[in-house]
Amino acid sequence: MTPDAKLDDSTLVSMWEEFVDRYARAALSELASSYPTKRSLLLDYEELQKFSPDLAEMLLDKPDVVLAAAEKAVWSMRAGMPGTVFEPHVRITNIPDNNLLIMSVSSTHIDKLISLKGVITKRADVLHKVKVALYKCLMCAHVLRVPMTKKTVVPEVCPECKRRALKLDEEGSYFVDIQRAEMQELLERMKGGTPASHLELLMEDDLVNVLTPGETIIMTGILRLRPPLKYKKKNEEMGIYTRYLDVLAVRTDKMDFEEIEISEEEEKEIIGLSKDPKLYERIFKTIAPAIYGHDMVKEAVALQIFGGTKEKTLVAGGRIRDDIHILLVGDPGAAKTRFLQHIKELAPKSIYVSGKSVTGVGLTASAEKDELGEGGWTLKAGALVLASGGIASVDEFDKIDEEDRAAMHEVMESQTVSVAKAGIVAQFKAKTAILAAANPKFGRFDRNRLPAEQFEIPPTLLSRFDLIFVIFDVLDEVRDTELAEKILTSHREGTLAEKTVIEGLIERNLFTKYVAYSRKHCKPVLSMEASDLIKAYYVNLRKRGAQQGAVPITPRQIEGLVRLAEASAKIRLSPKVEIEDANRALKLSDFVLNEIMRDKETGRIDIDIIQTGKPKSQVDKINTILGITRELQKEFDLVEINKIVEKCGEYNIDEIVARRIIDELVYKGDLYKAKHGFVKTVEQYE
Repeated sequence: MTPDAKLDDSTLVSMWEEFVDRYARAALSELASSYPTKRSLLLDYEELQKFSPDLAEMLLDKPDVVLAAAEKAVWSMRAGMPGTVFEPHVRITNIPDNNLLIMSVSSTHIDKLISLKGVITKRADVLHKVKVALYKCLMCAHVLRVPMTKKTVVPEVCPECKRRALKLDEEGSYFVDIQRAEMQELLERMKGGTPASHLELLMEDDLVNVLTPGETIIMTGILRLRPPLKYKKKNEEMGIYTRYLDVLAVRTDKMDFEEIEISEEEEKEIIGLSKDPKLYERIFKTIAPAIYGHDMVKEAVALQIFGGTKEKTLVAGGRIRDDIHILLVGDPGAAKTRFLQHIKELAPKSIYVSGKSVTGVGLTASAEKDELGEGGWTLKAGALVLASGGIASVDEFDKIDEEDRAAMHEVMESQTVSVAKAGIVAQFKAKTAILAAANPKFGRFDRNRLPAEQFEIPPTLLSRFDLIFVIFDVLDEVRDTELAEKILTSHREGTLAEKTVIEGLIERNLFTKYVAYSRKHCKPVLSMEASDLIKAYYVNLRKRGAQQGAVPITPRQIEGLVRLAEASAKIRLSPKVEIEDANRALKLSDFVLNEIMRDKETGRIDIDIIQTGKPKSQVDKINTILGITRELQKEFDLVEINKIVEKCGEYNIDEIVARRIIDELVYKGDLYKAKHGFVKTVEQYE
């Protein structure tokens, strides 16, 4: 086909008729039977390229001309069909994106057909646009039908009577639904802290309401310009054009980390690395190598990056969470923030936020007024929705406002974000692993006090974390000497051109691709041996707890152990969770149980320390003191605190402990202090 023939409309139409007849005859017949419920014919670009490379090339270069001919061809092929008018859209899928970034879209792409991948950040309400306008003359009653295209000039004078008396007849005009949205560059494509680029989207007719903020999508459309904004400057008018993508086709991308390009050579290198006998040692060493010590934390964070087996569902329905949540709590200056920032750079898809500067809607989702909806309400995705499929590092977790922190409950357990604001009810996907850091509210962590008393984090939220690590600033001369030398060496080498290479460290780019490859291709299944080991661990702990009168572990922790074991198997790209993986998960669990869930008073492991904020031993004492108070109230109107304390001695409750518990009950409102030295129960006071 010659270049001149490319521009010939009749030639284009006949070529499209031949293509549709050869490649899409069945799809056209199916569309005709369901039209107008379905209003689009989807054609594959790769098939078009096989049919005619010239036509495929012209489609990318002059999409308006070629697509208009395609629609004419489809309409004419069913012109003799009885019944309703058959005028479907022609939409092209599988346009090659050539790794085109939103930030790389330039003026050379204007009026070209392009394909982009990104995440939807917000979506506006549905509006309505005139497709065919019906004008009536108020003087001579002449009727004028005007198809509204991007180059249509609105008529002002009646062609019959030549007077300015035309008025739009809205009832007789044909309208089409339109919707604006906004997409953002994928986080895994951004490098070096570059701000994510955005692009406005315009969707028409059957493409409205198919997108949800937070979804990763592949958009095919034509880049267009809006009329210029006028800026007055020294009596000159300067036209500033804004751009948007006129969307032709939408495809949801459900794959995590698909944007990480892995060549055949890199895949061979990844598979070779998975067989390294020192693989685990090298993986754990690659996590925050600049931070001295904290080996158990590094091991846990490495498992979090790989995550558990994806897409597991319960027999009766419902999805099982595969992401691992970790909380780092402890003394200030103990490198917690450095951990979070390093993971942001190391994980294939991650985002970093600080609790001091974040709101609940900034983390989850919001409904706001926006120009996209011409003053209407739009849904806007927050950080945890945008990081879906990756890791969210949340620093200063304890500084997030209580109301905003409440939004985290649903995200951490159900991995969804439900929005019911401004008349908009929607649910977003937020399949995000959370690595959070918090500081004690009294400055430093006190081993002799309960964790729930030291952090402004409610027990209901603490219980959502699979692992909680307390990072202490220990005074130890040997350790302090080694730590100081590590920091000073880092500073000395920081200005040198040649850095000391740490033996066994995996290069950062290779590590990122290794994680992406593992998460995409590896779905390990729990072996019976590993399953039996986890079961025995759970049963033995529960049995020991029953004998000691405490609950050491709950069924929720079993799922956490499985996730950790699966992540361990994914590190070596194994399709099966072996005993060594289960042992690694149990080792981390034992470490956390001993560090943070051991009752200092009784020495027992008690998960109620996290689940309810108090160990069972203390809850029993509280209930005993409340019971004593109620019994004494039967004899006295006001109960003397000294009498309660004296009675507590019969139940082996120390006087200092009893007085402290009474003060806490008064402070929390469970007891009413009637006057100095006397109390009442709240129910009697009321």
